[in-house]
Amino acid sequence: MAPTRRVTTRRKKQRIQHPNSSRRPALSAAFSNSTVMETVFLVGLVIVVFIVLWVYKFIQLHLEMSDDHAFGKLPQSLPQVLEPPIQKKNKGGGGLRGGDISNNNNNNSPQQSNLGGFTHFLKVAQDLAALTPTETLKQLDGDPFGVRTFDKQLIEHETKLGRLLTIEEIQQLFPCPTASADRITLPDVRVEQKAKDFRDGKKGTFLFFQHLRKAGGTNFCSLAEKNLPKKAQPHYYCMPDMGWSGNKNAGYLHSWPNEEIISRMEESGFRIAGNEWENFDVRRHFDLPAVFATSFRKPLDRALSQFRFECVEERGCHIKDVHEFWDTRKDLWNVYTKTFADPPLGARKYFKGDESSNSSKRREFMTNAIGTLSKFHIVLSMEWLSYGAPQVRSILGFDDISALTTRVRPHIAQAKRDDGPSWTPKEYLDAEQYKKMSEDLALDEVLTDVARRMFLERLVCKDVGGGVAIQ
Repeated sequence: MAPTRRVTTRRKKQRIQHPNSSRRPALSAAFSNSTVMETVFLVGLVIVVFIVLWVYKFIQLHLEMSDDHAFGKLPQSLPQVLEPPIQKKNKGGGGLRGGDISNNNNNNSPQQSNLGGFTHFLKVAQDLAALTPTETLKQLDGDPFGVRTFDKQLIEHETKLGRLLTIEEIQQLFPCPTASADRITLPDVRVEQKAKDFRDGKKGTFLFFQHLRKAGGTNFCSLAEKNLPKKAQPHYYCMPDMGWSGNKNAGYLHSWPNEEIISRMEESGFRIAGNEWENFDVRRHFDLPAVFATSFRKPLDRALSQFRFECVEERGCHIKDVHEFWDTRKDLWNVYTKTFADPPLGARKYFKGDESSNSSKRREFMTNAIGTLSKFHIVLSMEWLSYGAPQVRSILGFDDISALTTRVRPHIAQAKRDDGPSWTPKEYLDAEQYKKMSEDLALDEVLTDVARRMFLERLVCKDVGGGVAIQ
């Protein structure tokens, strides 16, 4: 009997050491199920995180689009935008007193040439764009394009004489550079044949006006009204797409394919088309049968004027504080550069910062914008519109240029404005806001100086149609 008790005692000890040994299969199954559930949970968590990130990116993109088309300017219903085909080289006439030009340059810059100073001035602008906004503005004070000194002298002489200057007097202040390497307008890459076709009234040709808001666009539209037949003028401020869209949108020509623009302009007989709310399409708009014109204004003056026009005078905006206005309207930051460079959506994030990637992008934007401007037949400056008559006459063939020559120069004693004097940024803005807005427009300051030099050279240099009487 003793051996039997030992076996029994051993079995009891085994049960004590492994009290749950009889239920281990059930625990193993439970553990396996728990592992599966944890795996499913983790996979689900990853999917949820992915969805949240995707939604965040979508909202961020939507906000950027909202910034670029603030106050509901983005049309609610637009024609389908077709992807432009690969453009063929323009085999038409050469540039104005210059060589042939292709619109297929990758960076939209004129063809290289051993003659002319375009490449030199382009590099100056690129280097300025690559700097931080603060440094860009500081370098511009040195007047690398020679237009700021001229502007000061022009105002001094006009104020003293109480009148506009003659072409001879202007040439004393800004003589045509004798060396072609000092000419930003050489080589001249404007397509002269298109200007000639427009002057000759060739069917289907028209004036494409890139309207920079509050920069002289109304004056230019007035020019068209005085020189084109009534039937050749769109019914709504020189913008034909108001009628095309069923009176819903106007000034959105980037959204219309070239084929549509060409056919509708020819069918309607309209001879001017204004593009105000969208960028100039650098890929295809130069292939239109059009002569191209635009008008600049000092960037900070233009921004303040838009605030006054839209908000203070309550034309679609009720914001009365310029700080709030500027923080809301990020679409206006470097708006000139965006208009003529036509960068991808989200370009604003590169406007500041000294990172090499940001600097490289700003160089690219400036290169494209200046390349586009160099192909425009007419580039005016709102402050100097009174001196734009010779170019308008010779290129467009307009006879009545009173909309330009009667333009008010506020420092000339006898001049008066019906709506009161323009606001001066340094007087209206506090120092901090003046600095902020100036830096947000640093690229536009560079591009404006480039545009002004183009205008001056074409005003005083005979080989590009200048040097003729202004009145």
